[in-house]
Amino acid sequence: MPHLTSTTTGTTGTGVRTALGVPGYAHPLVAPAQWAELARPGAPVDWVVLNVAAGPGTRPDPHCLEAAGRLRNAGVRVLGHLDADPGSGPGGRYGGYGSGYTGGRGRGVRGSTLPDLLPDAHRYLDWYQVDGFLIDHCPAERTALPEVRRTVACLRALREDAHIVLGHGTHPHPGFAESAEQLVTFSGPWSAYRWSQVAEWTADYPPDRFCHFVHGVPLGHLDEALRIARWQGAATIYLTDHTDRGGRVDPWETMPGYWDEIVSRIGTGVSE
Repeated sequence: MPHLTSTTTGTTGTGVRTALGVPGYAHPLVAPAQWAELARPGAPVDWVVLNVAAGPGTRPDPHCLEAAGRLRNAGVRVLGHLDADPGSGPGGRYGGYGSGYTGGRGRGVRGSTLPDLLPDAHRYLDWYQVDGFLIDHCPAERTALPEVRRTVACLRALREDAHIVLGHGTHPHPGFAESAEQLVTFSGPWSAYRWSQVAEWTADYPPDRFCHFVHGVPLGHLDEALRIARWQGAATIYLTDHTDRGGRVDPWETMPGYWDEIVSRIGTGVSE
């Protein structure tokens, strides 16, 4: 059963307000205005993913350090990008800045398993004082639960209050819901999202446990996309009019053309 929405604008049935989770933009040196906009007072941004160079990079980047500091001063969480399956998304292929977030699609943990993620996590904490991590391409099947739980436990050993987001990109086994603060249960195109269905087990958890990332959303369908997110019980969202061009580019690396409209709709609520 899907979450029921409230008649109060901008809220779900639990009273949790919708906020933005940003998968990551182009390097702050290339897109300084976009990063500055994320720290604008009153912007409904919960967290932003920092991905310097397919991870934290090999040395501290002063432009990223400045951008991260500005966000924290604005009360926005900064999450380090950790990839459980590097090379799977556009960010991995191109090796540049941007989250390359495409979702896990049920892959098993291989390549960047526990021993590989921790050095990057250390660097994110040491250099950028991140507030937590997004584990991109996180596996979704039950057999991966023990490995993911061990990984999360080790990340919490580095920072006890770390905000951890598991980037499945699809509905995972319900056991993952107890492993992190948030799960990305949809990441994909608007053409799929508008017909998507929520997994019944998600109704047992509050909306602030779930995130949806949707690309290719036309301006005229913004309100519809927001209503779908609220109906399905996802309190953290990111919508953009950019597309992945058939998987060739990262749709998240540039700010949506209708950023002001998104901020206005989430800030004031959308009539149900």
